[in-house]
Amino acid sequence: MKHYVFLTMEGYTFQPESEATEPDIENVQMLGVASGVNQRDAFRRLVTDNPWLRETTFDEVYCYELAPDFAASRTEFSLKAEY
Repeated sequence: MKHYVFLTMEGYTFQPESEATEPDIENVQMLGVASGVNQRDAFRRLVTDNPWLRETTFDEVYCYELAPDFAASRTEFSLKAEY
């Protein structure tokens, strides 16, 4: 099986001790790591093993295979469309 990291660009982060009402930083959120025979299989395992993902407002998820040539492995998913 191959290993994949799942990410989303949705969401915001506040700096420690920030008193701002608006988020300080736009960044990538790591949703988890999962294994599978391919990206889709790993995505299913990720959601099955982390049912809380279905309760979030995250939708646009993408993954990379944890491999030296990771950039070519990018695959995109929609949590809302799939679940």
